[in-house]
Amino acid sequence: MNEITVFIYLCFFIGLFGATFAFMFTMMTSTLKELDKPKKDKTVLPAPHPEMENVKYGEELLVFRPEEEDDT
Repeated sequence: MNEITVFIYLCFFIGLFGATFAFMFTMMTSTLKELDKPKKDKTVLPAPHPEMENVKYGEELLVFRPEEEDDT
């Protein structure tokens, strides 16, 4: 390889290296800004499934309690 090819390769490598760190910095900055935003107090619940219309929110639907067996 001659010096011109090495110089072009080095220029592209440094450019890619700089772009990678610029992208990483931008993504971390936007992520940290999103984490600093206050959370919304009101949670919007989706519409219930038609089969679940008469069930209150938070009500247990299925409870499984296995019977204890005596080993004696």
